Amino acid sequence: MTAPPDDCLARNEWICGAYLSSRREILWDAALQHLQLTALAVVIGLALAVPLALAARRLRWAAGPVLGLTTILYTIPSLAMFSLLLPVYGLSAALVVTGLVLYSLTLLVRNILAGLRAVPEETRQAARGMGYGPLRLLLAVELPLALPAAMAGLRIATVSAVSLVTVGAIVGYGGLGNLIYSGMNTYFKAQVLTASVLCVVIAVTADVLLLGAQRLLTPWTRRGDQQ
Repeated sequence: MTAPPDDCLARNEWICGAYLSSRREILWDAALQHLQLTALAVVIGLALAVPLALAARRLRWAAGPVLGLTTILYTIPSLAMFSLLLPVYGLSAALVVTGLVLYSLTLLVRNILAGLRAVPEETRQAARGMGYGPLRLLLAVELPLALPAAMAGLRIATVSAVSLVTVGAIVGYGGLGNLIYSGMNTYFKAQVLTASVLCVVIAVTADVLLLGAQRLLTPWTRRGDQQ
């Protein structure tokens, strides 16, 4: 018996509207988990990267070890990273988030540090001459001027995290990666393609939103582009 001509699920086609309509809740839950894991990892990574970059900027001897350690972490294959973290976190979402945080540190620390180093020394001196103390100088002058470079690192780290979340499928916490993994095992074409496309959509959307936030937070760069 052949499949009905309109039954794309039975024919196991790559593009299938019936899959979208019949698995809407499954796709929504997977996408929501994907977003949660990504957002949590990026937020924690940023919270760790800022003080690390500030320490590397203030203590010159710390720059080499900080950058070296984060670079080494970034070179560890994802499967190996999760295996190393498994005895500590077990099969949990915390394992995936921790791995993503460690990977994000290289991109975030390097870009934040590069932004801080790019602040002109004469700007710092002018601020000090106006009575700015170290904390006010950091918050009102250095961090705002370092924001474009920091946001560039944040955008890359976020897109990378969206991609790496899928590897969490090996421990059952991969968001859309769970669907990709199970779809590959059963050769379910529509599921693999749909989940993969949704990952790309999430990554592109996140990048566009962060780019918009960057332009709102750095209006002086827009004025420079218009001149």
